[in-house]
Amino acid sequence: MTHTPEPDEDNDLDLAPAPRPVHYAEQALLGALLLEPARLADTEPLIAQHFYSHTHAALFTAIRVLPPPDPADHAKDTAWLNGVLDHARPHAPGLSASYLHSLIQFCPQPKHAAAYARMIRADNARRVLRGHAERLASTATDPGLPNPAASTLGLADDIGRVLDALSEQFAPHPGSLPRTALPADVPRQADEEDLDEERLLLATATAYPAEVQQMRWLTEADFLLPLHAALWQSITALVHRSDMVDPVTVLGEAQHRGLLTASLTPKDLMALVSTPAGSPEYWGEKIVKRALLARAQTVAARITAYTDDPANTPHQLITGSRRALADLNALRARWNQATAPTPPPAERPPARTTHLPRTTGPPPRAAPLSPRAHR
Repeated sequence: MTHTPEPDEDNDLDLAPAPRPVHYAEQALLGALLLEPARLADTEPLIAQHFYSHTHAALFTAIRVLPPPDPADHAKDTAWLNGVLDHARPHAPGLSASYLHSLIQFCPQPKHAAAYARMIRADNARRVLRGHAERLASTATDPGLPNPAASTLGLADDIGRVLDALSEQFAPHPGSLPRTALPADVPRQADEEDLDEERLLLATATAYPAEVQQMRWLTEADFLLPLHAALWQSITALVHRSDMVDPVTVLGEAQHRGLLTASLTPKDLMALVSTPAGSPEYWGEKIVKRALLARAQTVAARITAYTDDPANTPHQLITGSRRALADLNALRARWNQATAPTPPPAERPPARTTHLPRTTGPPPRAAPLSPRAHR
């Protein structure tokens, strides 16, 4: 196999600083296949897209495409190696004959080709999973999407399918739980508009408690402000006990829960829950959507942390990522309840009030009756 040195020959495969472990696995596998092409059968289901190095992928493609040589002929001449180089070089211009020879010399044991192939597939699984996690995080924070919740959940489904496919390729093993230190939950940034929506929910829920009975899909963990979460608990506690609900009774429940402070007077609290607008479900849906997108960001950060930890095996990545997705799926179930179509009137629960539109902003509704109206 002849070779003329090139002035700018691409030796980046050898000169790259601190190569990843997969770099050596790819070199060893290619060396095994160049030395003993029949070993290609041991690499299934490896494909070129699994390789980290573009040059290595081009070489592997050439090895797969060209008919394997007769072992006796291959031992005597370099005709097949020349064919591999000629086929790969248009896709990796810097590839040289000397590099092919160095791959052959680098391979410790050609009979270990299957093990090298598994290492390459494992590293690819890590990269693929990390890419999906990055897309999940990006989508969950994209303000320009018309339906960010649906797009985010669609990407979460994609991750689930990737994990299913990977679980078929990599057998489970003992100690399959990752030991990676997980990052803290992604902090939820609250602007004034978000907090206003929580305040409007509290006021509207106080005015129309019958609708709160059907809103078990909204929990205190969905709120941005701890005070708002505690007040939601106060309102729902009154509703579920079938107690009277109005700003004064909410004040009493809040007092029992220790919510009154020097900075939150009884007058302040009553004012907070006394200006309803629209429907509780409308505001509740907005709050759950925010929580859903925040949870997706946390899930993406956890999966990324798993993939960034080189100590994790593929099965540990699968197990940890599935646990992370389970947290998002739990919130997804509540989101689906919140956005489920309104049943026909004959199928509605008797205690439910007329369902109000939740897609175009707070719908107008009559003010609640004052206590005097019941006298």
